[in-house]
Amino acid sequence: MSQKTAATQRGGAVWALVITSVAGFMAALDNLVVTTALPSIRQDLGGALDDLEWTVSAYTLTFAVLLMFGAALGDRFGRRRLFLVGITIFTGASAAAAMSSGIGSLIAARAVQGAGGAIMMPLTLTLLSAAVPAAKRGMAFGIWGAANGLAVASGPLIGGTLTEHVSWHWIFWLNVPVGLALLPLARLRLKESHGTGAPLDIVGTLLASGGLFGIVYGLVRAPIVGWTDAVVLTGLFAGAALLVGFVHHGIRSKNPMLPMRLFRSPAFAGINAASLLMFLGMFGSIFLLSQFLQGVLGYSPTEAGLRMLPWTGMPMLVAPIAGYLSDRISGRTIAAAGLFLQAIGLGWFATVISTDVSYAAQLPALIVSGIGMALYFAPASNLVMSSVRPEEQGIASGSNNALREVGGALGIAIMASIFSAQGGYDTAQHFVSGIEPALWVGAAVVAVGGVAAMFIPRSPSTPTVARDPEPAAPVLESA
Repeated sequence: MSQKTAATQRGGAVWALVITSVAGFMAALDNLVVTTALPSIRQDLGGALDDLEWTVSAYTLTFAVLLMFGAALGDRFGRRRLFLVGITIFTGASAAAAMSSGIGSLIAARAVQGAGGAIMMPLTLTLLSAAVPAAKRGMAFGIWGAANGLAVASGPLIGGTLTEHVSWHWIFWLNVPVGLALLPLARLRLKESHGTGAPLDIVGTLLASGGLFGIVYGLVRAPIVGWTDAVVLTGLFAGAALLVGFVHHGIRSKNPMLPMRLFRSPAFAGINAASLLMFLGMFGSIFLLSQFLQGVLGYSPTEAGLRMLPWTGMPMLVAPIAGYLSDRISGRTIAAAGLFLQAIGLGWFATVISTDVSYAAQLPALIVSGIGMALYFAPASNLVMSSVRPEEQGIASGSNNALREVGGALGIAIMASIFSAQGGYDTAQHFVSGIEPALWVGAAVVAVGGVAAMFIPRSPSTPTVARDPEPAAPVLESA
């Protein structure tokens, strides 16, 4: 075609990259922006450890359980249309969180915020994938990953700075102007696209949502009321039963939210297992370490955010390079190396942590963890999107993001439970006694994720699910 057409396509790809990267940044920022503000929120609004967990987990949990449903809504009714809906919900809920006057209203606003993010986030990758040529997607995903890395890097720092110098409420007000700016840009610059048009899976959504909520609720409440409490046991066992039902539904249903046949692909199964374990170990560690830096070592929120930058800021530098390399060599190798480095970093931190540990002693662990996290991000996105057929990329993106967020919610709940069983907030030494075994568990979990990544085929560009004999749902014409 003409040079004008090619230039138009390039312009569309650039706009898609900018819009989806900013939206991804906004959603990823709210995963971690609260962490350095937790002590101030606790002082201002009150609440125990489980309340602090819910200010983070209310977001990650609704984000996780609705991600696949959000992707399915976009495939069914239009990805750009639902992307706009997600931004609108996310922005409104951010304003509600900023105006919260009690811990309960903050948790509720965070849950709605997560629902908006769940609609918005998986569609960023599908909209980007549709706008960028296949040969350039690794680099595009690398830049998108760098934006997410920037959010991870700046989350603790932005949260700490605003909390210390203005108010913790402003960590949520920050999203409002960004969301309002994205709405007209997305409406004018993104092209509409649809997926398979399969019917919405309400049953699957209810099974997944109920199962995950039951398990996370049980894990959060157990350190407070005891593991033998009837409500805790009911949540854990009922949640597990509902998740078993979700898997059975994914096998037997004609149009499930998450077709279990996708996991026949070693690439799809391997990268999703690695993602779940990576975020379980990483999020649980950041949740506790941000409080350790302030509560034990005495740093201000801003100082704590700055000192975490060698870990959280590394994706800004390394993720684009990792994305570039994933187009040329095995993404499996890069992702697995990143996971093993992250595990080494967490183990290193567990080895040196004490009530008077110097920052110089912490720094190598922070740097190694940061490089590991950065090496994982971009190749993971590319591996997910290349492991399924193009018409299934929406559900693949949604499922991978969902499992990552499930890992984050479980990581906070599990590692906080370990912390509570072995330590507490009453003295600095008691805090260290709790965080040390939690970090070792985080390191072990991420290392297992690295092993899972090694089972991903070297060249997953021709997904095994593409040859699945089961008939795919028909593609419906857009209205």
